[in-house]
Amino acid sequence: MRDTRESRLLLVLLIAIAFALITVDIRGGEGSPVDGARRAAAAVFGPVENGVAAAVDPVGNAIGAVRDSGARHNRIAELEQQNAALKTKLGSDDQNRSRVRELDKMLKKSAAGQYGIKAAEVIAIGAAQGFSWTVTIDAGSNDGIKRDMTVINGDGLVGRVTTVGPDIATVLLANDPDFTVGTRMEKTDELGFATGQGSQPLSVQFLNGKAKVKKGDRLVTFGSSRDKPFVPGVPVGEVVRVDPSNGGLTRTVYVRPFVGFTKLDIVGVVVQAPREDPRDMVLPKQPAKPAKPKPTPTVTVTISPNGDIVDTEGNVLGNINESPDPSESPDPSGSPDPSAGPGATPNTGNTADEQE
Repeated sequence: MRDTRESRLLLVLLIAIAFALITVDIRGGEGSPVDGARRAAAAVFGPVENGVAAAVDPVGNAIGAVRDSGARHNRIAELEQQNAALKTKLGSDDQNRSRVRELDKMLKKSAAGQYGIKAAEVIAIGAAQGFSWTVTIDAGSNDGIKRDMTVINGDGLVGRVTTVGPDIATVLLANDPDFTVGTRMEKTDELGFATGQGSQPLSVQFLNGKAKVKKGDRLVTFGSSRDKPFVPGVPVGEVVRVDPSNGGLTRTVYVRPFVGFTKLDIVGVVVQAPREDPRDMVLPKQPAKPAKPKPTPTVTVTISPNGDIVDTEGNVLGNINESPDPSESPDPSGSPDPSAGPGATPNTGNTADEQE
């Protein structure tokens, strides 16, 4: 439409008419004269409005979702943090229960051997100290720890203290190749020396090359002079293999240590040795072996041609042709069994059954 004087006058006229209709509609209230026209317009343009609204609603929902996504994301993040905290708590509870069990087992070991111990926690492994098998514990000279003290846990011998700082100490583990400890065999008291072999079983050489050693035998520490570096009676391990001496003065025995050196956590440093050698008292009790079943005796009997029943030792137990004593017959009259055929010997079958 061109911008002319007539078009401008038409626009002003339409605006004036619109304002006039609005004024009349407001003043008329519910009885407005334009109400009929409004209903007619609604009937015509209502479907169009619904279609437009259906097309626009998903966009509006998306806009609302974007607007609310910040609050939802914060809620999800909060729930994830709560779940992570719960998992951490559950994990720590399991770990605490495991450590309590280890500490309880170690205290029972120390009580059985009358060892005075200082509990400590393994805080590092010895990778930085070369290829040796060592661990670092969180106890040092301030806790009364000294060099060449025995270290144990709830299973047995862990190692010995080699270096001590104010708050930490280094422990050389019993499976280190530079580790050697005197041992004594359970019950037989055979003496030997156990040497570490890393991840392999300990190698033990007995002083007596003819000592009777078998798989399953157990060893404890023999002890050292003035109880340093080893106190007596600490469980070392169990024999898993015995090599022949091959004419040598000693024989080599391989012992699986009781301690798992790759999963150390709570240990105890023996700060006070026992007054007396506990010997085998610290070793756990072995389960009783099931008794072997006794064979059931059997008796074999044979029948000789003359009818005698003879056992394996040649004793005659009876004769199948003998008639039983009438007084022992189940029939009070002692008469023969009427069901037997002619010429049959009375109760012959019963006698044979009784002899068998």
